[in-house]
Amino acid sequence: MQEQMQKEGKMDEFKTGTTTLGLTTDEGVILAADKRASLGGRLVSNKHAQKVFKLDDNIGLTIAGSVGDAQRIVRVMRSQLKLHKLETKELSLKGAGTLLSNILHNNKMMPFMNQFLMGGVKDGEGAVYSLDPAGGLMEHPNYTATGSGSQMAFGVLEDQYEDGIDHETGQNVAVQAIQAAMERDTATGNGIMVAEITEDGFEILEEKEVESKLK
Repeated sequence: MQEQMQKEGKMDEFKTGTTTLGLTTDEGVILAADKRASLGGRLVSNKHAQKVFKLDDNIGLTIAGSVGDAQRIVRVMRSQLKLHKLETKELSLKGAGTLLSNILHNNKMMPFMNQFLMGGVKDGEGAVYSLDPAGGLMEHPNYTATGSGSQMAFGVLEDQYEDGIDHETGQNVAVQAIQAAMERDTATGNGIMVAEITEDGFEILEEKEVESKLK
Protein backbone atom coordinates (compact mmCIF):
# COMPACT_ATOMS: atom_id res chain seq x y z
CA MET A 1 0.00 0.00 0.00
CA GLN A 2 2.80 2.39 0.94
CA GLU A 3 4.68 1.56 -2.25
CA GLN A 4 1.54 2.28 -4.30
CA MET A 5 1.11 5.65 -2.55
CA GLN A 6 4.73 6.51 -3.29
CA LYS A 7 4.21 5.71 -6.96
CA GLU A 8 1.06 7.82 -7.07
CA GLY A 9 2.92 10.68 -5.41
CA LYS A 10 5.68 10.48 -8.01
CA MET A 11 3.10 10.44 -10.79
CA ASP A 12 1.50 13.59 -9.36
CA GLU A 13 4.91 15.28 -9.25
CA PHE A 14 5.76 14.34 -12.81
CA LYS A 15 2.60 16.07 -14.05
CA THR A 16 3.87 19.46 -12.93
CA GLY A 17 6.86 21.58 -13.67
CA THR A 18 7.23 22.52 -17.34
CA THR A 19 5.58 23.40 -20.62
CA THR A 20 6.37 21.69 -23.91
CA LEU A 21 4.51 21.70 -27.21
CA GLY A 22 4.59 20.40 -30.75
CA LEU A 23 2.77 21.64 -33.84
CA THR A 24 2.77 20.82 -37.53
CA THR A 25 3.32 23.33 -40.35
CA ASP A 26 3.33 23.28 -44.14
CA GLU A 27 7.04 22.37 -44.04
CA GLY A 28 7.33 20.09 -41.01
CA VAL A 29 7.15 20.37 -37.24
CA ILE A 30 7.96 22.90 -34.52
CA LEU A 31 8.88 21.67 -31.02
CA ALA A 32 9.24 24.15 -28.16
CA ALA A 33 9.74 24.18 -24.39
CA ASP A 34 10.77 26.44 -21.54
CA LYS A 35 14.17 26.09 -19.84
CA ARG A 36 13.27 25.97 -16.14
CA ALA A 37 13.86 22.84 -14.08
CA SER A 38 12.07 22.89 -10.75
CA LEU A 39 11.82 20.67 -7.68
CA GLY A 40 8.22 20.11 -6.70
CA GLY A 41 7.24 23.39 -8.33
CA ARG A 42 8.76 25.32 -5.40
CA LEU A 43 12.48 25.56 -6.13
CA VAL A 44 14.20 26.44 -9.41
CA SER A 45 17.00 23.89 -9.64
CA ASN A 46 18.28 24.86 -13.11
CA LYS A 47 17.66 27.85 -15.37
CA HIS A 48 19.13 26.31 -18.53
CA ALA A 49 17.48 22.88 -18.68
CA GLN A 50 17.29 21.25 -22.10
CA LYS A 51 13.86 19.81 -22.82
CA VAL A 52 14.02 19.41 -26.60
CA PHE A 53 16.35 16.75 -28.02
CA LYS A 54 17.41 15.55 -31.45
CA LEU A 55 16.98 11.79 -31.83
CA ASP A 56 17.70 11.56 -35.56
CA ASP A 57 18.01 13.81 -38.58
CA ASN A 58 14.23 14.15 -38.89
CA ILE A 59 12.99 13.20 -35.40
CA GLY A 60 12.89 15.26 -32.20
CA LEU A 61 11.65 14.64 -28.66
CA THR A 62 10.43 16.91 -25.85
CA ILE A 63 10.52 15.82 -22.22
CA ALA A 64 8.41 16.60 -19.17
CA GLY A 65 9.05 15.01 -15.80
CA SER A 66 12.06 13.30 -14.24
CA VAL A 67 15.33 14.54 -15.79
CA GLY A 68 17.23 11.32 -15.09
CA ASP A 69 14.54 9.11 -16.63
CA ALA A 70 14.26 11.40 -19.66
CA GLN A 71 18.01 11.49 -20.30
CA ARG A 72 18.15 7.71 -20.18
CA ILE A 73 15.30 7.48 -22.71
CA VAL A 74 17.10 9.91 -25.03
CA ARG A 75 20.30 7.83 -24.86
CA VAL A 76 18.43 4.58 -25.49
CA MET A 77 16.43 5.99 -28.41
CA ARG A 78 19.47 7.49 -30.10
CA SER A 79 21.39 4.22 -29.85
CA GLN A 80 18.43 2.14 -31.03
CA LEU A 81 17.83 4.37 -34.06
CA LYS A 82 21.52 4.14 -34.98
CA LEU A 83 21.42 0.35 -34.65
CA HIS A 84 18.40 0.13 -36.93
CA LYS A 85 20.26 2.15 -39.56
CA LEU A 86 23.26 -0.17 -39.36
CA GLU A 87 21.35 -3.46 -39.23
CA THR A 88 18.37 -2.89 -41.49
CA LYS A 89 17.18 0.55 -42.48
CA GLU A 90 16.22 3.88 -40.97
CA LEU A 91 13.10 3.76 -38.81
CA SER A 92 10.15 5.91 -39.85
CA LEU A 93 8.71 8.46 -37.44
CA LYS A 94 5.83 6.11 -36.62
CA GLY A 95 8.31 3.28 -36.17
CA ALA A 96 10.35 5.37 -33.73
CA GLY A 97 7.15 6.21 -31.85
CA THR A 98 6.22 2.54 -31.64
CA LEU A 99 9.72 1.68 -30.43
CA LEU A 100 9.52 4.22 -27.60
CA SER A 101 5.98 3.10 -26.79
CA ASN A 102 7.21 -0.49 -26.39
CA ILE A 103 10.11 0.60 -24.17
CA LEU A 104 7.78 2.54 -21.89
CA HIS A 105 5.17 -0.22 -21.81
CA ASN A 106 7.76 -2.87 -20.91
CA ASN A 107 8.73 -0.77 -17.88
CA LYS A 108 5.23 0.16 -16.74
CA MET A 109 5.63 -1.68 -13.41
CA MET A 110 8.59 0.65 -12.68
CA PRO A 111 7.64 3.48 -15.04
CA PHE A 112 9.73 6.29 -16.41
CA MET A 113 8.22 9.39 -14.78
CA ASN A 114 7.89 11.33 -18.01
CA GLN A 115 5.55 12.44 -20.72
CA PHE A 116 7.04 12.85 -24.18
CA LEU A 117 6.17 14.57 -27.44
CA MET A 118 7.80 13.15 -30.55
CA GLY A 119 7.76 15.16 -33.75
CA GLY A 120 9.18 14.72 -37.19
CA VAL A 121 8.55 14.37 -40.88
CA LYS A 122 6.81 11.37 -42.43
CA ASP A 123 5.99 11.07 -46.14
CA GLY A 124 6.99 14.70 -46.58
CA GLU A 125 4.56 15.97 -43.92
CA GLY A 126 4.99 16.91 -40.27
CA ALA A 127 3.50 14.76 -37.52
CA VAL A 128 3.41 14.94 -33.71
CA TYR A 129 2.86 12.08 -31.26
CA SER A 130 2.42 12.10 -27.48
CA LEU A 131 3.52 9.25 -25.22
CA ASP A 132 2.57 8.65 -21.60
CA PRO A 133 4.56 6.68 -18.95
CA ALA A 134 2.63 3.47 -19.69
CA GLY A 135 3.48 3.60 -23.40
CA GLY A 136 0.27 5.10 -24.76
CA LEU A 137 0.97 6.50 -28.24
CA MET A 138 -1.36 9.07 -29.82
CA GLU A 139 -0.95 11.12 -32.99
CA HIS A 140 -2.03 14.77 -32.96
CA PRO A 141 -2.79 16.07 -36.48
CA ASN A 142 -2.20 19.74 -35.63
CA TYR A 143 -0.75 20.44 -32.18
CA THR A 144 -0.53 19.38 -28.55
CA ALA A 145 1.14 20.46 -25.30
CA THR A 146 2.26 18.90 -21.99
CA GLY A 147 3.20 20.03 -18.52
CA SER A 148 1.88 22.32 -15.83
CA GLY A 149 1.63 25.29 -18.20
CA SER A 150 -0.11 23.38 -20.97
CA GLN A 151 -3.51 24.98 -20.29
CA MET A 152 -2.13 28.44 -21.08
CA ALA A 153 -0.28 27.09 -24.10
CA PHE A 154 -3.43 25.42 -25.43
CA GLY A 155 -5.27 28.72 -25.14
CA VAL A 156 -2.82 30.37 -27.55
CA LEU A 157 -2.66 27.35 -29.85
CA GLU A 158 -6.42 27.07 -30.17
CA ASP A 159 -6.72 30.79 -30.83
CA GLN A 160 -3.89 31.25 -33.34
CA TYR A 161 -3.24 27.89 -35.02
CA GLU A 162 -4.78 27.24 -38.45
CA ASP A 163 -4.63 24.18 -40.69
CA GLY A 164 -1.79 24.45 -43.19
CA ILE A 165 -0.06 27.17 -41.18
CA ASP A 166 3.17 28.37 -42.80
CA HIS A 167 6.41 27.46 -41.09
CA GLU A 168 7.48 30.90 -39.87
CA THR A 169 4.03 31.66 -38.48
CA GLY A 170 4.12 28.28 -36.74
CA GLN A 171 7.37 29.29 -35.04
CA ASN A 172 5.77 32.53 -33.85
CA VAL A 173 2.71 30.73 -32.47
CA ALA A 174 4.88 28.20 -30.63
CA VAL A 175 6.97 30.93 -29.01
CA GLN A 176 3.89 32.92 -27.98
CA ALA A 177 2.26 29.80 -26.50
CA ILE A 178 5.29 29.04 -24.30
CA GLN A 179 5.52 32.72 -23.35
CA ALA A 180 1.88 32.67 -22.22
CA ALA A 181 2.64 29.70 -19.98
CA MET A 182 5.72 31.44 -18.57
CA GLU A 183 3.62 34.43 -17.54
CA ARG A 184 1.10 32.39 -15.54
CA ASP A 185 2.78 29.13 -14.50
CA THR A 186 5.45 29.45 -11.79
CA ALA A 187 7.14 26.19 -12.84
CA THR A 188 7.64 27.42 -16.41
CA GLY A 189 10.25 30.03 -17.25
CA ASN A 190 13.85 31.11 -17.86
CA GLY A 191 13.65 31.23 -21.64
CA ILE A 192 12.35 29.29 -24.59
CA MET A 193 13.99 26.59 -26.72
CA VAL A 194 12.58 26.07 -30.20
CA ALA A 195 13.48 23.34 -32.69
CA GLU A 196 12.29 22.97 -36.27
CA ILE A 197 12.20 19.69 -38.17
CA THR A 198 11.83 19.70 -41.94
CA GLU A 199 13.02 17.57 -44.83
CA ASP A 200 16.30 19.47 -44.51
CA GLY A 201 16.80 18.10 -40.99
CA PHE A 202 16.68 19.12 -37.32
CA GLU A 203 17.71 22.62 -36.27
CA ILE A 204 17.63 24.59 -33.00
CA LEU A 205 16.69 28.24 -33.39
CA GLU A 206 19.20 30.72 -32.01
CA GLU A 207 18.21 32.66 -28.89
CA LYS A 208 18.28 35.98 -30.78
CA GLU A 209 15.80 34.62 -33.30
CA VAL A 210 13.48 33.42 -30.55
CA GLU A 211 13.70 36.76 -28.77
CA SER A 212 12.85 38.60 -31.98
CA LYS A 213 9.65 36.57 -32.27
CA LEU A 214 8.64 37.63 -28.75
CA LYS A 215 8.92 41.28 -29.80
